[in-house]
Amino acid sequence: MYGDAERGGRMKFPAARGVFVTGTDTNIGKTALSAALLCRYRPVMPVRYWKPVQTGSPEDDDTAVVRKLAACADAEIHDRGIRLPRPLSPHLSARLANVRVEIAMLREMGAAGSGWIVEGAGGVLVPLNERELMIDLIADLGLAAVVAARSSLGTINHTLLTVEALRARSIPIAGVAMIGEPNFENRRAIEDYARVAVIGEMPHFPVLSSDALNAWAQRYLDPNSILESFLQ
Repeated sequence: MYGDAERGGRMKFPAARGVFVTGTDTNIGKTALSAALLCRYRPVMPVRYWKPVQTGSPEDDDTAVVRKLAACADAEIHDRGIRLPRPLSPHLSARLANVRVEIAMLREMGAAGSGWIVEGAGGVLVPLNERELMIDLIADLGLAAVVAARSSLGTINHTLLTVEALRARSIPIAGVAMIGEPNFENRRAIEDYARVAVIGEMPHFPVLSSDALNAWAQRYLDPNSILESFLQ
C-alpha cells in the first residue's frame, strides 16, 4: 500500500513508513503518546515526529511539547506544516485566518523515509476544509493508524466508531493506546469487539516529565513490538 497510486492517479506520501497517531476525541493525549512512541522506538530504529496541522499556534505547540518530552534531537523533528492561530477545528481556524488547508499542500511538506510518527489534530472525522477530513489525510499519507483512546466510561463506543471509520477507508490499524486509569473491562471490550490490539495503557502521570515518560514507554508501551513492522 505504501507508495502506490491512489484512485484517480494521485500518489501517496512517497516511500514513507510509519504510524499516524489519531484520537477518539480532542485533548485525548495524542501528543504525550507520540512522545512516548519516540522514546519506545528510538533504541530500535531512527524515528521522526511530524505535526502537519496545528491550531491555537503559537500558544499550543505540540511539536515543542514532543521535542521536550522525548528529548528529541533536531533530526527527530520534522517541523513543517500549517500553523493556525485559533484553537478550533482546522477548517474553522483556517477560514478565520484566511488560509486554506488542503491535503495536497500537506503532502508536499512531508518527506520520504521510515520511522515516521505523525500526529493528527482531533479525531479522524475532523474537517480540514469543506470536503476533506483528517481521515482523508491519513489515507493519503498511506500510514497505519494508532488510536489514542480514553480508558474511562464511553471509550468503547468512541473507539469502535473510530475503528469502523478507519476500516471503511481501508486504513490499517496498528493498535489502540488507552490513556488514563487502567480499566480491564474496557480494554477487553475494545480488543474483542474492535479486533485490535491494545498496545499500552498510559497513566496520567503526577508529573509528566521526560524521564517518567521514557521509563514508562520502555517498560509498558507496545511490549510485543507490534508497531515495529509498520515503522520500518
